[in-house]
Amino acid sequence: MAVLVTGGAGYIGSHTVAELLEKNEEVIVVDNLEKGHKDAVLGGKLIVGDLRDKEFIKNVFYKNDIEAVIHFAAYIEVGESVSNPLKYYNNNVAVSLNLLDAMREAKVNKIVFSSTAATYGEPENIPILETDRTMPTNPYGETKLAVEKALKWSDTAYGIKHVILRYFNASGAHISGKIGEDHNPESHLIPLIIQAALGKRDSIKIFGNDYNTPDGTCVRDYIHVSDLAQAHYLALQKLRRGEDSAIYNLGNGKGFSVREVVDVVRKVTGKNINAVDAPRRPGDPAILVASSEKIKKELNWQPKLNDLETIVATAWEWHSKHPNGYDDK
Repeated sequence: MAVLVTGGAGYIGSHTVAELLEKNEEVIVVDNLEKGHKDAVLGGKLIVGDLRDKEFIKNVFYKNDIEAVIHFAAYIEVGESVSNPLKYYNNNVAVSLNLLDAMREAKVNKIVFSSTAATYGEPENIPILETDRTMPTNPYGETKLAVEKALKWSDTAYGIKHVILRYFNASGAHISGKIGEDHNPESHLIPLIIQAALGKRDSIKIFGNDYNTPDGTCVRDYIHVSDLAQAHYLALQKLRRGEDSAIYNLGNGKGFSVREVVDVVRKVTGKNINAVDAPRRPGDPAILVASSEKIKKELNWQPKLNDLETIVATAWEWHSKHPNGYDDK
């Protein structure tokens, strides 16, 4: 039986597909390739189609022997979600409801959901715990939280068991150098700094230098994308054991400031990157770091690539070979 990976041609999805293939899993990827890339799918069966089409997704289940779902397909730009919230509700929430409906009809009762630590909003604690209150400060976080709640009630009503994974900044690239991060537009810090190292932008902006942090710049949690992929596989194994639904944070356990990240990229690339101070962005908390103690304890998750230099080095390896991203655009 196959594992269905929605959004499996995207950044984290493609790395999770790679992890599943390494574990000799049968994989089916569904992606409309609006944001994803065919070249990022290293194996398995790719079905190109839009999950907003109810009949399409029901057909996928009808025509394939699917055991479980790992669900990534979503829009992820926080700023865009604020300016166009209905786009995010129409995609992120409606797609997930279509998927759950198709799972219910096909009697598929296991789903791993790629959520976000943005569901917490302004943190109550540092590091953030799974039991902390959820109060998103943007529509992106709200849409992910809405799906989390739909999962909870789908478990109660239909017995569809779930594992929800909440995390912040996926970073780096596959150790093989075959796949990496290619967003358009790019909004993540490490690839933006690497673009400056490659000469694709004149400078990198540091938004705010007067936060209550050691060097005045925001502190964030960075986690290697392959470590995230491993966590999705462990979550799948938990569901296969017939265990109860659960929510886990994924994080590095410690944060790095924007200046620290810029300095590490300078060190790894050997490039003189121009960093320019800019005003704070509204709504940026000073520190966002998640605790991963629960998933380490319950699922024995052990990140292997959690050193920031290693994360940046894998990203640099991919971006320096693919300065314009994937070739399939």
